[in-house]
Amino acid sequence: MNKIIFHGHSFIEIKHKEYTIYIDPFIEGNPLCYIKIDYVVCNYFILTHGHNDHVGNTIELARAKDVKVIGMVELCDYLESKGVKTHGMNLGGAYNFPFGRVKLTLAHHSSSITYENQLGEYEYHYTGNPAGVILNIGEKTIYHAGDTALFYDMKLIGEMNKIDYAFLPIGDNYTMGIDDAVKAAEFMNAETVIPVHYNTFEAIKVDENDFKRKIESIGKKCVLMKPGDDLSFE
Repeated sequence: MNKIIFHGHSFIEIKHKEYTIYIDPFIEGNPLCYIKIDYVVCNYFILTHGHNDHVGNTIELARAKDVKVIGMVELCDYLESKGVKTHGMNLGGAYNFPFGRVKLTLAHHSSSITYENQLGEYEYHYTGNPAGVILNIGEKTIYHAGDTALFYDMKLIGEMNKIDYAFLPIGDNYTMGIDDAVKAAEFMNAETVIPVHYNTFEAIKVDENDFKRKIESIGKKCVLMKPGDDLSFE
């Protein structure tokens, strides 16, 4: 059975036939994620941008479990330098993978990896533009916005794609808040809206039930997923 599984923050697992795809696999350090590193059985990672709470455990897992990483070309170049197999893309580009078609969309945010050097100092590596992801898989179209502000081209994304599931950040502070995410859902006209990137840390704590009420007030379906919850699809 095909499934979408939520693992907290922005970490989404998608199972389709013999393939398993992780989007933004933030595991260690994610207080909402219940799975452990040893649990991971995956074919592909898709990364929306380079921030540590989205790249997560990508490097160690991709090397240990021979997972190919899909993402922006600068981010993929950095990961290649760490011994990871990648497929670099850019905004507006699409590619047919064995599991389905991936297209990277605009996202208004920032993107860099923070790491500690040999001197114990923190350094930052620029990882290209942030992105959203449109995934055509099976009979469904899934949109993962990544981390983003509200922008008017979301309306264009909705006009050009019949989106079945839209994963939108609502946590505010670093991304859209609730009201902006409601407007994004209105722009996109998605069949089902699922909030992500909230309540993981103090700075992004919001009332997800308020979001659900506001989404339903504009005639849309909203599903609040707790870590471990899944949705089945064809």
